[in-house]
Amino acid sequence: MALADRLLKIEEPQTIKMAKLSRELRAQGEDIIDLSLGEPDFATPAYIVDAAVQAMKDGYTKYPPVAGFPELRQAIVDKFKRDNHLEYKTDEVMVGTGAKQCIANAVLSIINEGDEVIIPAPFWVTYSDIVKLADGTIIQVNGTFDNDFKISATQLENAITSKTKLFIFSSPCNPTGSIYSKEELEALAAVFVKHPNIYIISDEIYEYINFIGKHESIAQFPALKDRVIVINGLSKGYAMTGWRLGFMAGPKDVIQASEKIQSQFTSGPNSITQRAAITALNTPTDTIATMRAAFKDRRDFLVEALRNIKGLQVNNPPGAFYVFPDVSAFLGKDNIHTAEELCMYLLKTAKVSCVTGDAFGDPHCIRISYATSLDKLKEAVIRIKGALEIL
Repeated sequence: MALADRLLKIEEPQTIKMAKLSRELRAQGEDIIDLSLGEPDFATPAYIVDAAVQAMKDGYTKYPPVAGFPELRQAIVDKFKRDNHLEYKTDEVMVGTGAKQCIANAVLSIINEGDEVIIPAPFWVTYSDIVKLADGTIIQVNGTFDNDFKISATQLENAITSKTKLFIFSSPCNPTGSIYSKEELEALAAVFVKHPNIYIISDEIYEYINFIGKHESIAQFPALKDRVIVINGLSKGYAMTGWRLGFMAGPKDVIQASEKIQSQFTSGPNSITQRAAITALNTPTDTIATMRAAFKDRRDFLVEALRNIKGLQVNNPPGAFYVFPDVSAFLGKDNIHTAEELCMYLLKTAKVSCVTGDAFGDPHCIRISYATSLDKLKEAVIRIKGALEIL
């Protein structure tokens, strides 16, 4: 009995694989510091939890609308207007079971077999596999360490062909923490204006974890508004990873197509999370600022500490909660030839879990998450330094 061929197109995300391995080792009694997952260590704010409890008491325990409760869709519209100065109607937004499902909805709604999808690298692990499931062709465009891993408008222009249908990127970026400035986005937008048949998926899930100022969205440019799909959610900014709630905004036809696809896969995200999300989006809070300040302190410590390890090249990421050091100096030593082998070495020797840069499209780097306590980061750096000094 053979399973479906489509399984051969994709792999389990390295982020999930390393987190799973870390849990297994901890269950065996190993003292593992897990820096593999992008999951804030903060508790979900109490006012959101209280809203979920109240929703259950109020009887919101039935099937919800596929695209989201009307009040939630309105809260999302209000959020975009308030925070991003972007105007949407409620039928131009919908919710999914996490930002990942929203991305899958959009890609499956847009891509046919053979369509080309430009993805700047480094990129979040799931982008490429979703494109593969949609039978699209991935065109990888590599950013450079010297440019904070971002691509230029010239690189974008050179990658576009008559088969290009979609562009996917994130800002702030997972895995690099890089952020495209308004001027950089404007330069990319000028290229897209010359190619009106290309959709853009802008993954903005790390919007609130930005250490340098106002968030900028490529959807702000009027000439692109009708073909940008903005992806966002509550996991990172509100510490609601387990609640599984993402949302998307974009052209009405893409939203309708995404709703149609979602109706056959999962239907709407669970009703309790949806009701809690209404409260999260509508309630002013300083919780986000508090978490962002903590992340910045951790970033500042980790960047300086890693830069003191001879051989590592580390940029200073202005957002998200990752560093993406270049580990080329350690490859080829002691039978370690790849970043994945280096990650396994660090897991075995230092008892620290990281993720290979191969998973994100850059074989010279590893991703280290600082979505954990400062005390754990300090211990992790001591262990990493000791292990790398052996090499």
